[in-house]
Amino acid sequence: MFTAIRPITNSFTVKLATGQGGVWTSVRRMSVRPEAPSPERADRKKVTLQHLRQLHATRTAITMLTVYSYPSARRADQADIDICFVGDSLAQVALGHDNTTRLTLDEMLHHCRALGVKEALATAVRLVKEGDMEAVKLEGGDEVVDVVRAITAAGIPVMGHIGLTPQKHTSLSGYKVQGRNAQDALSIARSAKALEDAGVFAIVLEAIPSLLAEEITGSLRVPTIGIGAGMRCSGQVLVQDDALGVWGGGRKPKFVRRFAQVGEEALKGVEASAMAVRKGQFPADEEAHTMPQDELNKFKDNKRV
Repeated sequence: MFTAIRPITNSFTVKLATGQGGVWTSVRRMSVRPEAPSPERADRKKVTLQHLRQLHATRTAITMLTVYSYPSARRADQADIDICFVGDSLAQVALGHDNTTRLTLDEMLHHCRALGVKEALATAVRLVKEGDMEAVKLEGGDEVVDVVRAITAAGIPVMGHIGLTPQKHTSLSGYKVQGRNAQDALSIARSAKALEDAGVFAIVLEAIPSLLAEEITGSLRVPTIGIGAGMRCSGQVLVQDDALGVWGGGRKPKFVRRFAQVGEEALKGVEASAMAVRKGQFPADEEAHTMPQDELNKFKDNKRV
């Protein structure tokens, strides 16, 4: 039921270890290294909860994107994404599971099956301490209010999540739009209010009608983050792999827009590399390491002995 949230701080910094002889670091050159952070990125201020409240107050859309790795986090940082979200969707897009419930807490320090207040609080504390997160997201409405209160009382910010809650997709009869009738819509709206009263700093609205999302957003003091909930929410979140078009095949959800076709280009690259190897075109001489001729001669002479 848990996922972890990390508001973007500043650009990633290089960490150096201090050894006996002074500052040292090892450099690995056997693969392409990430580029060094640019100086201008260091000037970017940390995104805090207060900053998110200011964005909400000024009706500035809040951006949120899933990240599962250093490269995906770097992309989010460089694009000035407000919130990095380590979501349970990684079970499917990164680990190949058929649904999100198969992910364990130890796999990503972000998932908890037990919703008892004591266990939930312990899990939230573990996420913050071990996972270096700054907030947690909790799915559910009235049934998780006591948990939200306990976690926020411990000083850990909580984001709510209502509508389609992927961890309960079985009980919801699959990944379907929620709140299409008046009774269900009222239930979702009341859950939003209960979560706000319990102390969440924001609420994800997933797969609900856009008009309902607009009504709920207008009734709350805290911002809403929509995914499949229309453009009238306070901000939007997408799975980064969806936004980048990493997975080109299969059925695309209605709410997903592919802003790139990374999957297609990546496949072309893999196919091209395999073809180059099979045709003896890779590596070329300029891509091979050299050896001084005199050292090679010594090697050959000693090899004959």
